[in-house]
Amino acid sequence: MLDPRNRELLISLGAAVFNLRVAMLARGRVPVLRLLADAGEPDLAAQVTVGPSTRPPGTALMLAEAISRRHTNRQPMRDLPVPAEALTDLSAAAEAERARVVVTDALARDAVLDVVRIAEKRRRHDLAYRRELGEWTGFRPRHRDGVPPEAFGPRDALETMPIRDFGVVRSARRRGPARFAQVPTIAVLYTRSDNPDEWLRCGQALERVLLTSTVRGLASTIMTQPVEVPDLRVLLEDSADGYHAQAVLRFGYGPPGAASARRPLTEVLVRTGTGPRSRTDREAGPAGWAERPAR
Repeated sequence: MLDPRNRELLISLGAAVFNLRVAMLARGRVPVLRLLADAGEPDLAAQVTVGPSTRPPGTALMLAEAISRRHTNRQPMRDLPVPAEALTDLSAAAEAERARVVVTDALARDAVLDVVRIAEKRRRHDLAYRRELGEWTGFRPRHRDGVPPEAFGPRDALETMPIRDFGVVRSARRRGPARFAQVPTIAVLYTRSDNPDEWLRCGQALERVLLTSTVRGLASTIMTQPVEVPDLRVLLEDSADGYHAQAVLRFGYGPPGAASARRPLTEVLVRTGTGPRSRTDREAGPAGWAERPAR
């Protein structure tokens, strides 16, 4: 199992929670958030309540507009440096959600990519990994999620960029090799702690960083292979400051990434309490929503 502690599951739920927060703010309502709100319901990850009216902040409007445009990009990116001011914005986005993004220098970049490369190669020979990867990349008529073939991306001919190879178990769908940027912009996302509450906060920070990159016109890639392997994850830890690595990120300029299917809201949101029933009233009234893991 790739995610035995549900760390990545809760990070993904945290990202969905951030999208909900931003959407509420962009529509002029303050979101009131409670994480892991009910100890008696372990599947209840977060509860978001529509709060008082407010003037939509400009940042919320920009981030909300970017939600539908943000996709993981596994395509080659151009050999263009990301401007320093854009990297500053990405760091500020993480800090706003109590996380930290560290953009690597040349030496650290090569070291981080080496760790990702080792993880990717090791995973390719793991039968359990290949089985689970097949489940997420195969056609499942009753499911609306997973990674479609058009989002796999090509193989790196020189193995410069160790992006997860979703075609490893479906060779007929594997795309041909391509040349990737030789000097990519690589960052590591860190959190202070490493527990369910922090994973939910990490997901919110991750989504804020990714949406900020979209607003900035940047493509982004999430590489989590090394943080799924304990003995490799430790190599990315910031032991000096006590931060825990949660994801490796790539930023740059490239073609638009292919969209992946999304589950309908009814599968991940549960209406709680009493409140207006119509769509218009729900956006304006004191309704509550609970975020649950999708099974």
